Amino acid sequence: MWLFLAFVAVPLIEIALFIQVGGLIGLWPTLAIVVLTAIVGTWLVRSQGAAVMNNLRGSFNRLEDPSEPLAHGAMILLAGALLLTPGFFTDAVGFALLTPAFRSAAFHFLKKRVKVQRFEMGGQAGRAGPGADPRRGPHPSGPQAGPRPGPRPGPRPTAGSGDVIEGEFREVEPPKQPTHRPSGWTKH
Repeated sequence: MWLFLAFVAVPLIEIALFIQVGGLIGLWPTLAIVVLTAIVGTWLVRSQGAAVMNNLRGSFNRLEDPSEPLAHGAMILLAGALLLTPGFFTDAVGFALLTPAFRSAAFHFLKKRVKVQRFEMGGQAGRAGPGADPRRGPHPSGPQAGPRPGPRPGPRPTAGSGDVIEGEFREVEPPKQPTHRPSGWTKH
């Protein structure tokens, strides 16, 4: 329901603001402001995006929780999309999202309302527990272990047999179906 209201309300707000601002300063200055905010916004998104990427790399290197740098990166990405969208309301929200203090406040506001069920960083490399399969390498076992890629359960291959199945194939093309009646000019 909120998404529907946003898709209805935001264009109406933008149209009203375009009419008001265009009536005050004229058509060409209004369009110039829209283009200028897109250019300045793109430059700010690039510079702040690079800084957030450095923070994200640093949190990975220090093995810290990367949720805040990831959230900042997502908000900067959203800010870029809003700044490239023509309009004054979307530009105001986009510039607000480019402010680090606003992003931090938004992150802490959302952090109180979102509950993380499970978060893992890194692998269990080098630790072979009771659930380790020597063919697939060490992995955790128990209720917290997620699905792992690899062979599906079934009969195990015997010694000397491989996973290669030899065979021949022939590619069969479906017959071409005309989309209209023959006109006499072409042959189908």
